[in-house]
Amino acid sequence: MLGTDMDNEVARGLFEEGATLVLLGVPEGIELGLDYKTWTLGPRFRGVKMIPPGLHFLHYCSASTESARGDIGPRRGLFLSLKPREVIIAHWNKNNDDLDISQNAEEVERTRDNLQELDTYLGPYPYDTLRKWVSLTDRLSQELASALQPLSGRVSFSDMVPELQLTHTKDRAEHNLPRNDQECQSMKEGLDRLPRMKQREGTELRFSHIPSQVYPPGATPAQITKYSMDLSYTLNCVLDSHYRYQPLNILGELQFAFVCFLIGNVYEAFEHWKTLLSLLCRSEEAIKEKKDLYLGLISVLYHQLGEIPPDFFVDIVSQCNFLTSTLQDFFQFVSSPGVDRTLRKKAEKFQAHLTKKFRWDFDADLEDCAPVVVVLPDGVTVD
Repeated sequence: MLGTDMDNEVARGLFEEGATLVLLGVPEGIELGLDYKTWTLGPRFRGVKMIPPGLHFLHYCSASTESARGDIGPRRGLFLSLKPREVIIAHWNKNNDDLDISQNAEEVERTRDNLQELDTYLGPYPYDTLRKWVSLTDRLSQELASALQPLSGRVSFSDMVPELQLTHTKDRAEHNLPRNDQECQSMKEGLDRLPRMKQREGTELRFSHIPSQVYPPGATPAQITKYSMDLSYTLNCVLDSHYRYQPLNILGELQFAFVCFLIGNVYEAFEHWKTLLSLLCRSEEAIKEKKDLYLGLISVLYHQLGEIPPDFFVDIVSQCNFLTSTLQDFFQFVSSPGVDRTLRKKAEKFQAHLTKKFRWDFDADLEDCAPVVVVLPDGVTVD
């Protein structure tokens, strides 16, 4: 598991100073990972030792014992902030296929005293992936991760439930909804019969709210056009609402969303990452005013984009790459007069790096990526 050569003295120091995660009762065959590494557990596994202090992401998903195909359940995860020599104990809960963190101080101390006996059952932290993990989370603090993750404490796929429990026909009638025991007369009627879904309370990722209205109240038509092309007003609203005293924490939120998608397999985190990135890249005035924010953004993106295939962001319908169109706007804005010279130079190097690595053409005409007008069936509206 170490994945790197390490002499005995270094290993002994890491064992004594590193944190230990003891996992008891976890069934064999479960897929479990810490940060950027994932394993399928064997019968002797009891946890992970020599964990460097700091923020970590523990993730896991159970394997079906009833299916011959060995189906894997949905992935769950939680962020942990570990201190030197800290011992964390978690027990596998068979009823809900989840880990329960022990709050029993006596059990923790008893386990700490027996770490030498447990040693052969503990796998060492994969230090070959540590540099990559740190590069993806260096802006993300434990306080910010706790504020963004669901109230349930678990990062997972969307757990959806109906907004209304409409078990019987009379229940639908009370809410002026069409009956289910009659044939549909139109597509709209069929869509109306589908239950409206919402995320189960406490399971939602608590991302910053990004206003859908990108201009201030009472804006003139000319101002509406301006604020729709330069999203600095909206960005400032988000920063004032969520990060007034620590504006660079928005980069931590960008990293949180990326990790939740990349490692946690949470699609809504990917959508928020795209929305937040678009907001940052299309804020022309903010690029001139917030040098440190955008120097940090380039560093964050440099490491994130190294973890995904170059064609990942291509829309399969339009063949338009979300990233190239978004970053094209950013590179155009950052090259305009009034932008800090250090930021401009760093952006030029970043653009050259992306062009060389992914062969993305940021000078191409994006007319082909213009919005497509779609004619909807009669009676169907888009909310």
